[in-house]
Amino acid sequence: MSAPILTARAGAGSGFPTLLGKELLRFWKVSFQTIAAPVITALLYLVIFAQVLQDRIQVYGSVPYTAFLIPGLMMMSMLQNAFANPSSSLIQSRVTGNLVFVLLPPISHREFFSAYVLAAIVRGLAVGTCVWLVSQYFSSTPIKHPLWALVFAILSCGIMAILGLIAGLTSEKFDQLAAFQNFLIMPATFLSGVFYSVHTLPAFWQTVSHWNPLFYTIDGFRYGFFGVADVSPWQSLAVVAGVFSVLATFALRLLGRGYKLRS
Repeated sequence: MSAPILTARAGAGSGFPTLLGKELLRFWKVSFQTIAAPVITALLYLVIFAQVLQDRIQVYGSVPYTAFLIPGLMMMSMLQNAFANPSSSLIQSRVTGNLVFVLLPPISHREFFSAYVLAAIVRGLAVGTCVWLVSQYFSSTPIKHPLWALVFAILSCGIMAILGLIAGLTSEKFDQLAAFQNFLIMPATFLSGVFYSVHTLPAFWQTVSHWNPLFYTIDGFRYGFFGVADVSPWQSLAVVAGVFSVLATFALRLLGRGYKLRS
């Protein structure tokens, strides 16, 4: 089909609020699975790594390892859940055959994009906030530059939300989506500095880490907490904003063409 599929009808009301509400309600109704479970997973990482490495590693001079670990676990949880929200929604709609009901309302491809990405950002921020609140029992971690932390949280969740949207559009089976998660998202997340500072790595792996965009999401986010980071926060912001812009442009082009939305 050559004509765009997602095109708003002239004079018709937008379906954007309904689609956004649907996506928000979809994860909220199973909040034990979508919010509580990631928080429990992050706390297990925190307990295990903090117990083993608390007295063996000093980061940024005087930052305790447990405190250092909390922003990394927050960001890891936010990234994974922001990716999962649109990708799981689209693949489930495709497999069950109800994707057509998402396409019926008068909604443009930009509104379609915005609804899925905004819902994923909300889920990511909700999970990250819960991880931070519960982790205060283990280490009180004030946020030195809250605006920096918020900007990196939103942009980072946005990046993964767009990746989840692209994965949901391009995947036709759960196996294809799982491959996307297992061979791209998970390795990039775990090799982004969640559990360590890249300055502790050999030179080769430091170079590899600097080519990983997710490293800049976590490093910039940590700057919001401690006021120090492995690289300049402005450099991290430029990389994260640039990746967000490129992915958003690509995803909008796919949606504008109606890529794999009807087959």
